[in-house]
This record gives sequence, structure tokens and C-alpha cells, in this order.
Amino acid sequence: MALPSVAIVGRPNVGKSSLLNAIAGSMISIVEPTAGVTRDRVSVLVHHQDRYLELLDTGGYGIVDADKLSDHIEGQIQKAIEGADLILFLVDIREGVTHLDQTIARLLRKHNPNVMLIANKADNAALFPKAGEFTKLGFGDAFCISAANHLNKRDMMDAVLERLDHLPNDKPKNIVMKFALVGKRNAGKSSFTNAIVGQDRMIVSEVAGTTRDAVDVRFERDGQTFIAIDTAGLRKKSQINKDNIEFYSYTRATKSVRRADVVLFMIDATLPISQVDKKLARFISDEYKPCILVVNKWDLAMERADTEEYAEYLDRVLPGLRYAPIAFTTATDGKNVQSVLDLTTELFKQSTFEIPTPKLNKAVEIISEARIGVKRSKSGFPKIYYGVQVATGPITLLLFVNNPNSFDETYQRYIINRLRELLPIGEVPIRLLFRKNRGEKSSSNS
Repeated sequence: MALPSVAIVGRPNVGKSSLLNAIAGSMISIVEPTAGVTRDRVSVLVHHQDRYLELLDTGGYGIVDADKLSDHIEGQIQKAIEGADLILFLVDIREGVTHLDQTIARLLRKHNPNVMLIANKADNAALFPKAGEFTKLGFGDAFCISAANHLNKRDMMDAVLERLDHLPNDKPKNIVMKFALVGKRNAGKSSFTNAIVGQDRMIVSEVAGTTRDAVDVRFERDGQTFIAIDTAGLRKKSQINKDNIEFYSYTRATKSVRRADVVLFMIDATLPISQVDKKLARFISDEYKPCILVVNKWDLAMERADTEEYAEYLDRVLPGLRYAPIAFTTATDGKNVQSVLDLTTELFKQSTFEIPTPKLNKAVEIISEARIGVKRSKSGFPKIYYGVQVATGPITLLLFVNNPNSFDETYQRYIINRLRELLPIGEVPIRLLFRKNRGEKSSSNS
């Protein structure tokens, strides 16, 4: 059964994202003075007094969007209103009732009868009497809070739970896996997310940079719960001002890679691989993340090259991700989307696989005896005595050797490639650690 859904709705700049972050206890939505930062429905799972609910942040109703996405934003707000069990109608106590507040009130009365009026920016008790003005909106007395300093947050959440008391109190299902969709602007990440979850969860537009937040989209497939993390499109870091929205979007995207179990690296098949793509590939590799190279918009490029030629091209320009499988998709039509999700699950299994020690050491023995790519150092040939697995996600192997300094990068790459061939971990990153067999201080390399 779905968890109770609570949507925060209001005009621009009344503090919706600040309220979501305050309730969640972390920076989920981007908070920035510029009106209209939030566009998509940003959601977070909230636990309060042994009760779980899904809290949604929405865009500012009535925003005049610079990218002409106002209709899209209001469409997302409409979906949130219609699907929510409770609406938190947020107003600004300092500014009083505005024309937009009245417009939103009419909309809410039409589509959702369960509305709780919240007067934000009530930073001190002296402002509370001003809340009386909002009774004219028709939702009773406004609950005074300050999202910025958490004033009355707990009391408000207690009142929210009272409004939801008639609904079943279910616990959320455990998340099987989180995967992040990353890539340049307009590569098709939001279209792919919508295709996976089977609904228009994200705004899709030809306008580059439509998505700004990193949006967690919870969905179920075959009785299992997953989270798809849709992220903002990336561009050259030199073009990003540290004080603007894109800086926060870039930071959220990189954090999303770190917290994901698997990364879907979205590549626009109609464009050549850029420096942004190459830098992102290095970052994914450095983070030891399982990755699928999702070549999107293939319907627009397939006449210029076949899949084998394009795979060879990616192998040349993104050498650090040679372990990553490649998928060719058309997200707008949902083509091959399900197979990518199946592949994502397979990579997650590989990255969390616990290798039986005898099987690992049989592979180590085969590699050590072959001596291919081995260079003699001053201390002699490098020799591996045995290995143990010390972690998963990424697969991390500790090899006990005669001299860690004898294992140069070339030989390490050979060892990793052979391990992928000999063990059921052929498409995920492997981290090697080396320790001198006498138990002296270990060294590591990727």
C-alpha cells in the first residue's frame, strides 16, 4: 500500500523548499533567493512519531518562468494536488494575503478538500496575530511556523499526523537499489526516468537545464522498491558561477553519483563525446561506481553508425569505463528502458557479490602463474600469495604479496581484467589493496 502523501503548495518564494528541508532534516531541495528554483516534484520520505509519509515540494504556482516552463511546472503542481492525501498550503505571514494566494485557494477547494493552512516566516510570536488575515482563504486558522529557524515545526508535524490518522500506518518497503541518471544537459535523463516509472514524474522539455534538483523518484517493479535519482544536466565547470543555481545543481549531481548503487551515464547519441562527458566518466571511475553507458536518442543516430562501431568509439574516448556495459535506447518511446533496468539490477548483484575465498584464490593462482605483463623490479618479480575480499560495493580485494611496490599500474590493470574474466564480476569496478605478506603496512591503488 502507498504511503500517505503530503504536498507543499504555494506561490513562489513563500518557503516551500525550506519547509521540506526543515522537516526532512537535510538539504533535499535547493533553496535560493531566485523565485522558481523548484520545478519538478521533489519528494522525501519522512518519519515522525512512528509514522511514515511521503512529503513533496512543488514549484511556485504562478511563476513566470524564464525558460517558458510555467505550464509544465503548474502541471506538476496539479498532479501533486490531485494525488496528495493532505495539502500544506504555505503562505507568507509578512506579506499577507495576495491575489495568487486567493487563486491557489480556489484551485485547492476544487481539487483537494484536505488542506492545512501554514503561515511561514513567523519568526517571532509578535507576528502571530497577522495570521488572522488568512482565514478569508477558507481553510480555518493558519498554523504559524518559521521554516528557517524550525519554530513550531514539531507541533505542525503532530497536527499533520492528526489529519492523516484515518489512513493505514504502513512502513515503507526496503529499498532494493538506488540508481542515478547523470549526463550532459538534454541527454534525456528526465524522459528516461518517466519511462521507467511509467508516469510523467519529471518535466521534459527541449529547454536545456530543465531539471535543477536531484530528484529521488521511488517506484515499484515486480514487488520490489527502487529509487531513480534524476539529476541536473552538467556542463563545463568553468561556466558555472558558485553563487548561482547551477552550482547547487552540479553539487547535487555529483553527490547523487556517490550515494547511488549504480550509475546510468546518459549519452546523447546525436552529439560527439565532450570534455564534460570525459570528466564525468573519470569521476564515476574514481568513485568505483558500477555504470551503464546509456546511449540515448539512438533512433536519431543509428543511420550514421551501427552499435558495434559506436561501442568501439566509446571504448576509445572513455577508456576508464571500459568495464561498463552499453545500452542503446530511445527514452521518449520507452525503447529498451526495461532491459536497462534489468541490467542495472544485474550490475548491483555483481557489485555486492561475495566471492568464496577458495574461488578467489584459484583465480589469484591462475593470474600469478601466468606472469603476463610482469616486470622484474630491483626486489625481483611481483608475487601474489593469496587474497581475501574485504568489501562489496565496490568489490574490494586485499592481496598479500611479496612487495606492494612491484605492482605497477599496467600489471594492476592486467590483474583486474583477468579477475573480471575468471569471476562473476565482469562488468563492475574492482578495487585492489596490496599488503606485504609479513603483515607490514598496506598500500592501495585503483
